Amino acid sequence: MSTIESGTMFGAGDATTFLGLPACAPAEVPAGAAAILGADTATPYASVGAYCAGAAAGLRRAVAPLGPNLAHMDFDLGGPLLPPGAAAVDCGDIPVGDDHAANRDAIRAACGAILDRGGVPVVLGGDDSVPLPLIEALAARGPLAILQIDAHIDWRDEVQGERYGLSSVMRRAAELDGVGPIVQIGQRSVGSARTSDRDDALAAGCVLISGREAQHDGIARALAAIPEGARILIALDVDALDPSVVPAVILPAPGGLTYMQVLDLVHGAAARGRIVGFDCVELMASKDVDGLSCLTAGRIVANVIGLIARQGA
Repeated sequence: MSTIESGTMFGAGDATTFLGLPACAPAEVPAGAAAILGADTATPYASVGAYCAGAAAGLRRAVAPLGPNLAHMDFDLGGPLLPPGAAAVDCGDIPVGDDHAANRDAIRAACGAILDRGGVPVVLGGDDSVPLPLIEALAARGPLAILQIDAHIDWRDEVQGERYGLSSVMRRAAELDGVGPIVQIGQRSVGSARTSDRDDALAAGCVLISGREAQHDGIARALAAIPEGARILIALDVDALDPSVVPAVILPAPGGLTYMQVLDLVHGAAARGRIVGFDCVELMASKDVDGLSCLTAGRIVANVIGLIARQGA
């Protein structure tokens, strides 16, 4: 049965908002609500441009068949995605353009407006430069622990003269007051990091757990490194997952995390502290295979929304 037939059978609507959630302006988000924001890019490298543009729309399309059934049993969450009294909304996409500083300002302002309302920004990128203004907005409002799930450590000081691009986001985050610890899990293969960048991350106190360690020893060390009661940002770069389940990335590498491992990380983080922000980046919807990448990433986002809803309620 095709995805279209399955969606029709279960009452699928359109994909105007994520899971058919109510549309809402950032400055009107209900307290405790997860608030979706799309952003095609923030600070793209000139050599590749906004190569993940359209990912938020792809995620909305992928999960549209589930929208009419949010009260049904969600076996990943052990109950309905949204429990009684919980709220979640979709704030649409942040307009971005060629002015990179203006892009970052717009993302930071939208996330800040949600936070000031007591909401939780759930940012759908876009390349991995998108999370930095989210991190800045969160760090300005209190101490922040970061769980980064990624095939790469993003610790370059600059690439092509750009210090705010996708390969530098965790180094820039570590420079912010109030950020720490930074727990990074899933590294594998070869990316932009040099040995010196790895050494800098360790010297700054980052906890690095490679993909091989995660496969052999599990994810317990990553979760134990998150302080109990922490304000937590979960930063998901979808290339952390194996390309057999998320093929639509710019740099596929074998040996990635499974869907269930990522779910265990986000559920485990929610048990350690409070999720105050989430981002899902590096999804190239234009490269997807039978919608698999968008569906897998969309279900992770749905789980995060369900967890935020439970913490807010």
